Amino acid sequence: MGRVMQLASFSLAEVTYATGDISYQVQESVKTATFKVKAKQDNVSGVLLPAFEVDRDPSGSDFNLTGLGRGGQQIQKSKEVYAKAVETLVELASLQTAFTILDEVIKATNRRVNAIEHVVIPKLENTIKYVMSELDEMDREEFFRLKKVQGKKKRDAAQADAKRLEGLKEAAEEKPGSSDPTPAANLLEEKDEDVIF
Repeated sequence: MGRVMQLASFSLAEVTYATGDISYQVQESVKTATFKVKAKQDNVSGVLLPAFEVDRDPSGSDFNLTGLGRGGQQIQKSKEVYAKAVETLVELASLQTAFTILDEVIKATNRRVNAIEHVVIPKLENTIKYVMSELDEMDREEFFRLKKVQGKKKRDAAQADAKRLEGLKEAAEEKPGSSDPTPAANLLEEKDEDVIF
């Protein structure tokens, strides 16, 4: 960029040396802009970046006759060098704007990454540890409860077996010594107690 602007300044100095000050003539003869800058947007990884393009109208050259008497060649050369300088400036502006926007987006993304890495992930890890400890405690409680229930069932089964054996012993003791002739019971005539579930 510096080299291009240096060449442009030297070409203007050559024109001034050859023809004198022509700025008034140029300003009077120009009616429309030869250079127009068009802006568009480029999408780079989800970020909209402005991009500038030069739209050069070669037919809009109104000061072709400037420097006709002397220095015409230097004027044309200066015109081309400055055209190149303007194109370079537009390209530089486009890149600088893109770099500035990308820098801001990168900083915002780094802030989000740091927030996730240092705040969100530790919170989630603590929550996972808490849930795991609660689940382990529930498993231990369930295991203890099942052991208690199993022990109670064994005690109840042992008591029922003991009562049954005692009842069988009593029945066995009653049979040999009993001479009471009781008539056979009719099952249909007996009334059972109601069973409630």
